[in-house]
Amino acid sequence: MKRIFVAVKVEPGEILLSMISSLKTGLINEKINWTNPDNIHITLAFLGDTEERKIKPLGEALKGKIEALGKFKFIIRGSGIFKNLNDPRVIWAGIESSAELVVLNEVVMRGLRSIGTKIDDRPFSPHLTLGRIKHLDDKANLKSLTEKYQNLEIQKVPVNEVILYESILLQSSPVYNPLTKFYLK
Repeated sequence: MKRIFVAVKVEPGEILLSMISSLKTGLINEKINWTNPDNIHITLAFLGDTEERKIKPLGEALKGKIEALGKFKFIIRGSGIFKNLNDPRVIWAGIESSAELVVLNEVVMRGLRSIGTKIDDRPFSPHLTLGRIKHLDDKANLKSLTEKYQNLEIQKVPVNEVILYESILLQSSPVYNPLTKFYLK
């Protein structure tokens, strides 16, 4: 079994790296598992534990569908928290509304469903997970820090490929191993 997901990798630019650094510094006394900048991505579909014999057919089902799509760009804009300020779980950077990203997600989901893959039917909410909150004492500080970036255009991201990853969970942080890359035309 391999723990797998389909994603668009994001190479963090100067503003995103600066924002992450500022958040980490401002929240240094809190218990937060920060995402390694090399692991930043937008998840299109999380499949979880998958039998290895099913991985190649998954790639085949997605290849033509994804590669038929054209390259595009989206904008990282703003920051916030998931669940809510009373029970914060995730610090994220937002993605400006992108019809191309929505279409890409729909193509991936249709491709997976076409071969009978069971996937989570939650609405697509594109974002970049910057940190997972384990314990937070100062909610007002978290609010102030995330509001600082609330409407900031952070980065334009070119989308040239989609990656089927294996996620290997280690104690320090997860390792994302690319299994297959699908190139947009």
